[in-house]
Amino acid sequence: MLQSSVNSLNFAALKTKKVILKRGKETSILRGHPWIFSGAVQQADDIKPGDWAEVLDFRGQYLASGHVGNGSIIVRVLSQTQETPNPGFWKNRLQSCFDLRKKLFGDFSKTNAYRLVHGEGDGLPGLIIDVYADCAVIQSHSHGMYQAQHEIAEALDEVYQGSLNTIFAKSRASMHDPNAEDCFLKGETPEIVALENGIAFKVNWVAGQKTGFFLDQRENRHLLAQYSAGKTVLNTFCYTGGFSVYALKAGATKVCSVDISEKAVQLAAENAILNGVDKNHTTAAADVPQYLKDNKQAYDIVVLDPPAFAKNLSKKHQAVMGYKRLNQLGIQTVKPGGLLFTFSCSQVIDETLFANTVTAAGIEAGRNARILHRLGQGPDHPVNLFHPEGHYLKGLVLLID
Repeated sequence: MLQSSVNSLNFAALKTKKVILKRGKETSILRGHPWIFSGAVQQADDIKPGDWAEVLDFRGQYLASGHVGNGSIIVRVLSQTQETPNPGFWKNRLQSCFDLRKKLFGDFSKTNAYRLVHGEGDGLPGLIIDVYADCAVIQSHSHGMYQAQHEIAEALDEVYQGSLNTIFAKSRASMHDPNAEDCFLKGETPEIVALENGIAFKVNWVAGQKTGFFLDQRENRHLLAQYSAGKTVLNTFCYTGGFSVYALKAGATKVCSVDISEKAVQLAAENAILNGVDKNHTTAAADVPQYLKDNKQAYDIVVLDPPAFAKNLSKKHQAVMGYKRLNQLGIQTVKPGGLLFTFSCSQVIDETLFANTVTAAGIEAGRNARILHRLGQGPDHPVNLFHPEGHYLKGLVLLID
């Protein structure tokens, strides 16, 4: 049974507010971009974060509807028809998301860990839902989604026809609001063993980072496996060892997993044991840049998958310098003829800037390199064609001479 909430929205009493845009500011909405910035607003009703608002052009003509925000993004567009987010609204949207994942993963027998809802890419800005076998984790990035999480959970349960054992709402960190609470909306399972391409991973959404696992790297882990047989691999910022286990399963002769978190490397070790490939696996709880500086051993393959170095534009330059230093160290750690898998998940660092930064690192390292692959997030993390900001994960595979 889903747990009820006294804070559940009363749809009948939901009052739609109005937001009127300045002349000319309707263009991006007409082109399909789902964000309206505060500087585009001519006037608005007494709106507050989480309100459902209709957006009108300067003539008073309806454009779109969505959730009111509390920062520079004043409205996140969820619909271009005059509707309110009633139970049918949520069910129809989630059913569409489920149907797409069914096409991607078939019967979910080999992969039952996937992203069901990817914000703007699925027409639901501010909402993330990850599914691990029969458990789902809801992560809200807007007040509107946070306030609707009980209705979303009910619709989710309907789409899965009651087969979900647990629905957990994990939004305290993503909302950056100390008043936001993480809670179980159905069931109480905190951890499960899920499958990705037939490989087992222990996932804990209560204690783990984000929703418990980084699902966006699935295809890139699979690519690493294709190069790993008979190779030595250094997996930095390993978290729970996704790249490490793939490499070991593919026949890597030695894999070292490094993360500053002792808890993370312990989980990486557990996942290697879980898959019966721990014989050639070692771990180190260490600061990655310092570890690379101190490391005296070169590897056939080095993976650099750091957390976001920049959360906003003000940190962009600092992030570029950080990526440059990290990639210089990584390149220097690769054996001649070896590979560097390097990534950035900072949204403010685009593909061109990331490639230029890695190029600068290669120059500083004094090594020749060739790009073999340009990488991104998996297809269950779709990008809205009119919202390029949704393409946040950038990656390169370099052959280092």
